[in-house]
Amino acid sequence: MSGPEPRTFRTMFISDVHLGSKAAKADFLIDFLRHHDADTIYLVGDIVDGWRLRRSWHWPQSHNDVVQKLLRKARKGASITYIAGNHDEFARQFQGVHFGGIVVADRAVHETADGRRLLVIHGDQFDTVVHNQRWLAYLGDHAYDAAMLINRVVTKLRHLLGLPYWSFSSWAKVKVKKAVNFIGSFQTVLSEEARRSHVDGVICGHIHHAAIENYGDVQYINTGDWVESCTAVVEHFDGRMEILTWAHVLPGVPVGKDALVPVDIVNLKGRAVKAA
Repeated sequence: MSGPEPRTFRTMFISDVHLGSKAAKADFLIDFLRHHDADTIYLVGDIVDGWRLRRSWHWPQSHNDVVQKLLRKARKGASITYIAGNHDEFARQFQGVHFGGIVVADRAVHETADGRRLLVIHGDQFDTVVHNQRWLAYLGDHAYDAAMLINRVVTKLRHLLGLPYWSFSSWAKVKVKKAVNFIGSFQTVLSEEARRSHVDGVICGHIHHAAIENYGDVQYINTGDWVESCTAVVEHFDGRMEILTWAHVLPGVPVGKDALVPVDIVNLKGRAVKAA
């Protein structure tokens, strides 16, 4: 028996999958891609984690299945653009090259159904730590690995107790003052880049913090990630943008409409400001 037809959107934006790392929620992304489709798909950087693959090889079947799922969507007619990030910066040398129907780029401009022009970029180019102090970025990457280890322990415990998925690292981002300040600065800098590029907004990834915010006349959109929060951004056929969180994480539970949980970005930001 075939399952329900996937929900179809005009455009889908996914970033920070980090295939090749143990923290990647590849099974959840496969589940999401099975139930969601789009005419146009942007992979907004850090899809493959070259940094971790260089340290130790980790490529289970589920990571290969994500790649095959995306290639299958391209074969069926979806237009897919792979925007390179800092963890998959090796892809930047292949700008303009097509791989199985997926074209590689450093940035792109997407026009929405309602006529707005949005800059699509990973965002690491505007992270001064990554750009100017690479050794510090690698040090931070090791610290992030420690946070992901805590995440995995918490996830296993919650699963044993029958509780839904909860991300320790995402929670920490809205509780730690320095993280809150960094997120705010990153959003401001990316919004300024959108103005310099004479577009109406920016869609990025990199900081693993999903958001849709307005900065004056510019809209800032971050797709989130598939390591911590398991989020994607979709464009409806009327041009409306929405963050989707794939909360179905317990094996054996059928996926239904309740698996999609809208992200309340306004409340999330309010808690972050209060915590600061």
